[in-house]
Amino acid sequence: MPLALWALTLSAFAIGTTEFVIVGLLPVIAADLAVSLPSAGLLVSLYALGVAIGAPVLTALSSKMPRKALLIGLMALFTVGNLLGAMAPDYYSLMLARVLTGMAHGVFFSIGSTIATSLVPKEKAASAIALMFTGLTVALVTGVPLGTFVGQYLGWQAVFYAVAALGFIAMIGSAILVPNNLPQQKSATFAEQLQVLTEPRLLMVYAKTALGYGGSFIAFTYLAAILQDVSGFSTDHIALLMLLYGVSVAVGNIWGGKLADKKGPIAALKLIFLGLAGVLLLLSFTAPHPVFAALTVLLWGAVAFGNVPGLQLYVVRQAEVYTPKAVDVASGLNIAAFNLGIAFGAWAGGLVVSHFGLMYTPWIGALIVLLAYGLTHISGKLDQKLVAQPA
Repeated sequence: MPLALWALTLSAFAIGTTEFVIVGLLPVIAADLAVSLPSAGLLVSLYALGVAIGAPVLTALSSKMPRKALLIGLMALFTVGNLLGAMAPDYYSLMLARVLTGMAHGVFFSIGSTIATSLVPKEKAASAIALMFTGLTVALVTGVPLGTFVGQYLGWQAVFYAVAALGFIAMIGSAILVPNNLPQQKSATFAEQLQVLTEPRLLMVYAKTALGYGGSFIAFTYLAAILQDVSGFSTDHIALLMLLYGVSVAVGNIWGGKLADKKGPIAALKLIFLGLAGVLLLLSFTAPHPVFAALTVLLWGAVAFGNVPGLQLYVVRQAEVYTPKAVDVASGLNIAAFNLGIAFGAWAGGLVVSHFGLMYTPWIGALIVLLAYGLTHISGKLDQKLVAQPA
């Protein structure tokens, strides 16, 4: 894999850290800014909203910019957004900084996928996407405990300064390592960009992305609570399990990319969605038994984000067929679907816990993931029909 991909991976790690680190800092921020915990929680929701809006809208508006210049500009915006967050004098200033940073996040991952695939031969496209997204998936787990630790001892502002420093390093890395001659797609008209939202095959991909991650996050949002209240792990043991989960996620993400390269995205996605649903269902039975619960968490990590490369590669391929002039916009909408899935999963998980209890979240999440599997199966059948049609 070329060195430029590692610059993209570092950018993804910095962006992933700033998205999820806020979870561990909410009590500290709420106390420091004199707001309620639910109000502090809006900092998570508004960031996701910034991603969901920024991914398709800003990707469309920036379609004429050279890819490398846009990439560097996004990391500059990301760095400035985190610096503004660190220096925010009040809650509303911090909220604005979060929305700004979220917008950079959305565009980065939409163009990052197409840049990553352009850096490698076609047969390594999914592996390239997997390597880039490894930064995000590792940040999902490692960023929260590390950021919480730093925030408790040095203040939450120190975390934002640290993430801004990571963003600056990633920006310099991209400027040095990413080639200048990246392929530039022809600018799409507004009508061509809007076509992405009317193409059933692309909407089906977005639905499976949202359902796959929504189902997983119904349970993942409350994983720490399950491990503590049901499995009986101490706080220290939970932190260790989450770190091990992060390692498993990174390995599973690379494995998912290789699987998509070898078998194709549809076959890989069907296998991974089935595995994810199976692990969530398994947790319903293993959670009361600490050793088996820990092993289940490791299995969960291996399949939790292994579908990212296949989903992102598949949406790019579908866009090349159905909306060839708006591939980046189509890719950006998949990032929006990912974040909408997370928001839906966290919201739905809260309802499940409130009305039924913690241990209903894994198997209900498994049912939602099976819906994503069903859509993947339908996509595969439609692809076969398309291939079978006479030219």
